[in-house]
Order: sequence, then structure tokens, then C-alpha cells
Amino acid sequence: MSRRITVAGLLAVIALAVVASQLVRAQTQPASNQIPRAADGKPDFSGMWDNPKEPGAKGAATVFNPAKMAPFVPGGEALFYEPRTGDPRHDEPRAFCMPSGFPSAFLGPYPIHIIQTPQYLVMATEFMNVTRIIPLDGRPHKTDIEPTFYGEPVGRWDGDTLVTEAKNYKRWSLDDWYYQNPKEYRMHTEALRTVERLRRVDRETIAYEFTVDDPKIFTKPFVLSKNEYRWIPDQEAEEQMCVPSEMINYMKTISDPAFGVANGDPTKR
Repeated sequence: MSRRITVAGLLAVIALAVVASQLVRAQTQPASNQIPRAADGKPDFSGMWDNPKEPGAKGAATVFNPAKMAPFVPGGEALFYEPRTGDPRHDEPRAFCMPSGFPSAFLGPYPIHIIQTPQYLVMATEFMNVTRIIPLDGRPHKTDIEPTFYGEPVGRWDGDTLVTEAKNYKRWSLDDWYYQNPKEYRMHTEALRTVERLRRVDRETIAYEFTVDDPKIFTKPFVLSKNEYRWIPDQEAEEQMCVPSEMINYMKTISDPAFGVANGDPTKR
């Protein structure tokens, strides 16, 4: 009997030791999908990320669903839809290497490199090497600057969510609708205000919510997209320059499949 008790006690001690060892290992070794954090404790968004997409989607999210948009204010629809003019620099601005503007440049089919410090978040897309430098101190927006294609972004933390609000936009295209419609653009005005919410779900995923507020066009702010960034391990950004002649051929290819076939584009065969 005493030997049985001794053996049972020894097994119990071994079992406790194994459990304690596992607990220590769990506390000292991060889980493979644990959210990385910076030295200041905030989620770390640094890394190379695929362009944001709706969960399960494969293509770029550069054309928005009108069903998600708010109603127009009186006169707003005329500001939203802008007819083509016949001037190629107006009708196909990217063919002449003009800026895509925000958000199109950062929603297209190109990876995005994010670099985070306690003071700034830098987002650089391979498309035309466009870069956003976002201060993270929640500072007031400037009131004496010229509007720009990409606006003036300012970030702040809401718990573990990074909220970026941008203003001071130049009137420009809201999305890539003009590649699908031969007659018109979908535009925003200089009154546009955008709000982005980034939240790191796990090691490989950032949830991204994009809100539009343009009081000259819409009656109220609305969430236009809920996408995800997916982490791309072991990759660095590549140079992607804009050459007008090449861009013109590219635009013709995506708008006219017959052009791609005639000019040897393998994706159109």
C-alpha cells in the first residue's frame, strides 16, 4: 500500500511539474498568432501588407458600392457625377501619370509598406511610390494650407485602434468608376473628410474601416468599406515608376480587351 501511495505521489509531482513547465513556456514564448506590439505597448502595424480587400474577395477594392452611400443633398448628385470632357488629361489622368488621389492609390492592386514609430505611421504603396506620413498625436488640422490630392491625415489612438482623420482634399475622383463607365467620374469635393480605423486582429491581419463625409454631396457620413490587410512575410517594396506611354497602353488594355490581344498582352489572350 505504501509503495502504491509513493508511486501515485511521484506521478502527481511529475504531472504538476509538466503543467508548471507548460505555463511558464506559454508565458515566456508568444503565441504564433499573437498581436505584435511596439515598445510603447501599442499594436505594431509595421510590415508589408497586401492591398486591402473585403474578406474573401480577390480583386482590388477600388470601385465602391453605391448601395452603401448616403443619400444626396440637393445638388449633390451633380457634384458627384462629373462627365468626361474629351480632354484625355481629364478623362484618363493616370495615363499622364497624374496622382490617383486618396483613397484610390491605397486601395489598388499593389502592396503597402507600413512603418510605425511612436510619433508617426508611414504608409507607402508601390503604386507610383505614393507615401502618406501620418502624425499620431491627434494634432488639429491646419487651416491655411492648399488642398492636396491625398489630404492631410492626422492619427490618434482609441485603445488598440488607430483612427486617422484626413481633411484639406483637392476635388478629385473618389474611386475608379471612370474605368468602368465611359461617360463619367464619381467625384468628391474639397469638403471631403475621411476617417480610417485600423485594428490589428492577429499577426497576419489588419481590419480596415473607411468612412466618407462630404457634406456638399451627401446628407451624412457613411462607412463605405470594411476591408482587411493581409500580412506578406519576407517581401520588400519594389520600385514602380509611372511612364506616360506605358500607362496609356495599360489604360487602353484594361478598358478595351481587344487592344490587349492586338498588342500582345498575355492577360488578354
